[in-house]
Amino acid sequence: MKNLLLVLLTITIVLILSALAMAQPGLPSAPAQAPIDGGLGLLAAAGGAYAYKKLKGKRAQDNDLDV
Repeated sequence: MKNLLLVLLTITIVLILSALAMAQPGLPSAPAQAPIDGGLGLLAAAGGAYAYKKLKGKRAQDNDLDV
């Protein structure tokens, strides 16, 4: 009976110590969030306008070649 109790106690200690040894550190605090204001909207609008201009110019060039 003493041997069984000693084995169970040893297994319990080993399991607890291994769980503590492999524990991960806690999560860091939340990072500072960058504000997204009207500048991003203006950049997207400018990109859309540029893409439209390039597409319109390409279509005009394709139409000139067909004629």
